[in-house]
Amino acid sequence: MSLRETELLEHCQFILANRQILNKFVILCEGEIKKTAGRLSPQSYRAMEDFPDANFYKACVPRDWRQQIPTFFNCGDRNDVLNTYFNLLRLHEDNPEASYLNPQQLFAIVDLDLQNKRLDDSYPFKDLEQIFEDLYKKSLIKVNRVGQHRIWVTGLIHKECYFIFPDTHIQSILSEHSAVYQNSAARLENIYLDMADKIKDDADLKNNFSRVKGRISHCQNLELSEVEKLQLSWQKQYQVSHDNSQSELVLALLTIKKAKQYWLEVEPPEDNTSPPERYREQLALQIGRFYAHNSDNPSCHISHLLKLLKLELNPREQE
Repeated sequence: MSLRETELLEHCQFILANRQILNKFVILCEGEIKKTAGRLSPQSYRAMEDFPDANFYKACVPRDWRQQIPTFFNCGDRNDVLNTYFNLLRLHEDNPEASYLNPQQLFAIVDLDLQNKRLDDSYPFKDLEQIFEDLYKKSLIKVNRVGQHRIWVTGLIHKECYFIFPDTHIQSILSEHSAVYQNSAARLENIYLDMADKIKDDADLKNNFSRVKGRISHCQNLELSEVEKLQLSWQKQYQVSHDNSQSELVLALLTIKKAKQYWLEVEPPEDNTSPPERYREQLALQIGRFYAHNSDNPSCHISHLLKLLKLELNPREQE
């Protein structure tokens, strides 16, 4: 999926020459860059904000942000997003007259993932895990640290985890749309239990277990000496915990265990004629709107980051 060098240059040039970014925050995100006849094209970029990934992030924009809303660009995979970010800055510096970009308003958001990623030496943080550690504590955003970052990582392992965030409102969205998971009514708890049941079989998690332990070390009563014991202790604690303690366990799980394959098992009811992928896109938009209405909550990572970005644009709103 990664962009070739010529495609990366072309991609960056399209963004810099796009008048829609004038006087706006530009936020680069992961997601498919659709091509016309196998090539990037102006038509691709005109449709960019209709693509599922960018559309979800746009849906998370706080409800009270009505003017100069950020422009979101799909940029491919995580490496592509980071390469786009640094190349945009270099190209703008080389020829600012050919650019509508304000470098101070350029941001990127990428999945945390389990594999770490080293960043360009020009950036004040050396890698993505260091950004995560500086930006979050116990699944909450450190508000006083946000201003230090132009590259954000998700507080959960990747975007799909936000679709199954432990909140009754998200369960209500699934229920209201009669979502189906493995031939039964979709219940978030069933998804969490299925995810936990596969911890010991997750090669990616095993290979990055030292990083896993660092992320969830704040969770009491989890056995972190080995992967199998982590799974058993998580399952035991989940069964005996309630409310906030149970949510903390789920958030720990969503910080280390990828959810995409489970989200792809969420399907429409039999009487819904939409293709499953289109149905999930619509669910994701509804969930994004939930976050947009809860942007004051530091546990709603994406919308809260955008809320803080809006305050940067209009600092008097903080008064």
